[in-house]
Amino acid sequence: MYHGDIANCGAVPIIILIFVGLVLFTSLIVTIAITWIYCRIFSKAGYSWVLGLLTLIPIVNVIMLCVLGFGDWPVLKELRQLKQSTKT
Repeated sequence: MYHGDIANCGAVPIIILIFVGLVLFTSLIVTIAITWIYCRIFSKAGYSWVLGLLTLIPIVNVIMLCVLGFGDWPVLKELRQLKQSTKT
């Protein structure tokens, strides 16, 4: 009987744990980065940056994307008001 097979080795669970740990760590870093980007976008659009945190909630993130894509940004409202006030 050959005992050098990796499937019979005790290292397999450790390798799996390391792999799962790396995947979870990478997912966490990517999630933090994307959330930070959304917070910055909401802030620059004139909304509260806290709305970017709502993108962490499934389905709400799609709704918030629609708000950004189709909504009237407060910054643009203010710009229109400033343009109208300088015309008169």
